[in-house]
Amino acid sequence: MEQVQNKQIILKDYVNGFPKESDMLITSSTIHLSLPEGSNAVLLKNLYLSCDPYMRGRMSESKGSYVDSFTPGSPIEGLGVAKVVDSTHSNFKKGDLVWGGTRWEEYCIINDPQILFKIQDTDVPLSYYTGILGMPGMTAYVGFYEICAPKKGEYVFVSAAAGAVGQLVGQFAKLSGCYVVGSAGTKEKVDLLKSKFGFDEAFNYKEERDLEAALKRYFPDGIDIYFENVGGKMLEAVLPNMRFNGRISACGMISQYNEQGDGVRNLVHIVTKSLRMQGFIVSHYFPMYPKYMEMIMPLIKQGKICYIEDVVEGLESAPAALVGLFSGRNVGKQVVVVARE
Repeated sequence: MEQVQNKQIILKDYVNGFPKESDMLITSSTIHLSLPEGSNAVLLKNLYLSCDPYMRGRMSESKGSYVDSFTPGSPIEGLGVAKVVDSTHSNFKKGDLVWGGTRWEEYCIINDPQILFKIQDTDVPLSYYTGILGMPGMTAYVGFYEICAPKKGEYVFVSAAAGAVGQLVGQFAKLSGCYVVGSAGTKEKVDLLKSKFGFDEAFNYKEERDLEAALKRYFPDGIDIYFENVGGKMLEAVLPNMRFNGRISACGMISQYNEQGDGVRNLVHIVTKSLRMQGFIVSHYFPMYPKYMEMIMPLIKQGKICYIEDVVEGLESAPAALVGLFSGRNVGKQVVVVARE
């Protein structure tokens, strides 16, 4: 059996506070490029890896979370796009392209291929399956359409709007006939929201002394839908600006991932305005993936939706790319190229 060197990114130990590149180690081992008979597994060659904010929670020791912590001393786990090198599983064959759960290494063995989806459509960039055609795309779809049920003419606010999910939510809102405003952390991102993604307005939250007043300025008649990616002070500023019977889709709360963060002191608005705030775990909605693909693929091919990626080359670039998410270094979906087939 052919043996090759296999570069890996290892988590050294559980992380407290903001993660650092030094929390991860670049190492290598050897791997056989064929599987033993009866193993019921797939051997993957990773092509693209996804950096996602939820991975921060897995870098700490936690109990009772919806997803397990990483194992110190082992390769980091995440989502990616890969090519099947060998398979003893009936659903996959050598040469298949897949997206789903993988590990941060050049080659990996997946013993639970249920977390892999076959890629059928290859006339779009394969890297899209880490983003618009993968988990972030499904997240935007579920959080906006399934949780918030938008109506034409409604007022929509998206925080962290230039990220992998937010950029899609804003475009979905425009396609639904809504008025949409996004917040981001740099002038470059604010400009992108308006010029590239079609947001009606956007603002740099770092330049606003009073977030509640800023939202009142952009939404003088109030907010019907808030797509929540931030939490803390942003959520506290949103609540007084929500309209009666408004909906809040709680996708993430990045302000809480590296530290306890600010509490929300005005939750009474949920009662007095009959608001509905619902969190969700996107993997629970994966059976809806074919329905999402039916909607999104024509929009991509017709040029009706835009998607921006922030691409870095080489597995060794992955630690810096992941850490950069938490300082807003990336512009668009953060993707790591491991190999181009």
